[in-house]
Amino acid sequence: MTISTLKTMYKNGKLTPLALMEDIIRQAEQEKEHNIWITPPVLAHIQPYLDKLEQMNPDEYPLWGIPFAIKDNIDLAGVTTTAGCPAYSYQPEKSADIITRLVEAGAIPIGKTNLDQFATGLVGTRSPFGETHNALKPELISGGSSSGSAVAVARGQAVFSLGTDTAGSGRVPAALNDLVGYKSNIGDWPTRGVVPACATLDCVTVFASTLDDVYLVDAVARGKQPGGNGKDKYETIASVKPQKLLLPKEPLYFYGEFKDAYRTAWEAAVRRLELCGIPIEYVDCSLFNKTSSLLYDGPWVAERWSDLGEFVENHPGDIFPVTEQILRSSLVKGYDAASVFTALHELREYKEQADLLLKDAVLVMPTCGGTWTREQVAVSPVSTNSDMGHYTNHCNLLDLNAVALPSDYAGEQLPFGITMFAMRGQENMLKGAAGEFMKTEAIELAVCGLHMRGFPLEKQLLDCDASFIRSDRTAPCYRLIRLNSVPAKPGLIRSEQGSSIAVEVWRIPIGRLGEFIRLVPAPLGIGRIKLEDESEITGFICEPYAEINGEDITGYGGWAAAELDRFQNDTPATG
Repeated sequence: MTISTLKTMYKNGKLTPLALMEDIIRQAEQEKEHNIWITPPVLAHIQPYLDKLEQMNPDEYPLWGIPFAIKDNIDLAGVTTTAGCPAYSYQPEKSADIITRLVEAGAIPIGKTNLDQFATGLVGTRSPFGETHNALKPELISGGSSSGSAVAVARGQAVFSLGTDTAGSGRVPAALNDLVGYKSNIGDWPTRGVVPACATLDCVTVFASTLDDVYLVDAVARGKQPGGNGKDKYETIASVKPQKLLLPKEPLYFYGEFKDAYRTAWEAAVRRLELCGIPIEYVDCSLFNKTSSLLYDGPWVAERWSDLGEFVENHPGDIFPVTEQILRSSLVKGYDAASVFTALHELREYKEQADLLLKDAVLVMPTCGGTWTREQVAVSPVSTNSDMGHYTNHCNLLDLNAVALPSDYAGEQLPFGITMFAMRGQENMLKGAAGEFMKTEAIELAVCGLHMRGFPLEKQLLDCDASFIRSDRTAPCYRLIRLNSVPAKPGLIRSEQGSSIAVEVWRIPIGRLGEFIRLVPAPLGIGRIKLEDESEITGFICEPYAEINGEDITGYGGWAAAELDRFQNDTPATG
């Protein structure tokens, strides 16, 4: 679900908010083994917000009737906040400021989601409420700490959701569940009513299916701005291309059993970045690695202890073991005031370097260098978690804004994503770069006739920025018909008494696919074609009625061979 699609369905009377909430409640119950929710959606909690919609004009409220999930370290009035620890539970009288803003814009809070306890972790397994399963491959981690929030959206149980981000918790789960995850600069979104992890670094974040959705939520989260005629209004960030994209020049670190697939997916993402029309520069990224080391090997871990240490000391046995180990690490390392200032001075130097490097530029890295099974994390809970933050931990220390974007899959049911970073004040460049990258999202399209290379309609594909990938063949279950049309063209029809037919596979941007499809005349259409290796792909198909007046040319094995034979037979012999 997307916000725009849902709004259209409401407007056309095809769906009501109540009917949608009832569907979500049913689905949450059916999929409870995913451990998405701590407080699952129930109509008793949701109904008061539905009742308020009746007094709100949908055209005046940008999030009218849009269901969203809330990470359970963010307060929702009247609903228990646990931060992933039952002993810590309390019931807030007021909602967090960010929730109030979203509700005032018409959004519907539907429940509280699972998380790595006290938002300490990037894996999604550190919760007494159960390990949140990956939305696509349940044996893999979901990412954390905003695990339930991401999976709720990825499984269709919310249109968007709120997470938090200190070291990557609003980005890693996005990459592992094929979502967009957005994190503003520190302080741009309010954090009052959020259980702190590192209060000076914490940000509330959003997960959604599209870039448009996260930026609409961002506009509401930032609050209304003064508008014309004395009326306040929500303003979305403008979109501007940066002068350049910065990519790491050093070899990247990939890990886990899928590391080779992740490396290949990164290379595919780089090829897409090259299509964005923005100059690319390869730079030394050691600065960001040095910054990352300050987060857990520096005194910021003591900030977590300052907020939660007293509770931990007073509740022996109530804390998830690995979480307590991390929280207590600041005591073991013995940070003092001098070490804090030493680290602050070091960080200031890194910020100055980052500001110079990122001026008018956007940095691009993999969101994650790999992933793990939940069993692997159980065996090595600290090292696997550290790996997940390799490309994320620098972000908040340097006060960058970031957007995690889905890219081409690393394998079957194995999402891969990149993250773009920009310095404070360049949010418009981040949005511009992200938008250009998403325009390069493409699908493979099989063509079998006049759109193949060298034939008259190849230009239609090229005009839609499509590119040739490879020659291939269908599975042996198709017949090829020369249609009775001008010009003559082939039609591919599924048949049990068929053969394998030659095709070409092209890559076409999704944003241009609709434009291309409008050029396809009946009886041709676009559907699913089975290839020789048994995989399925989008491609040209033909309605069976067309064979009545057509010529069966299946025996030629493809359009090119059939046309070559026709040309030779129609050409008079010479000499």
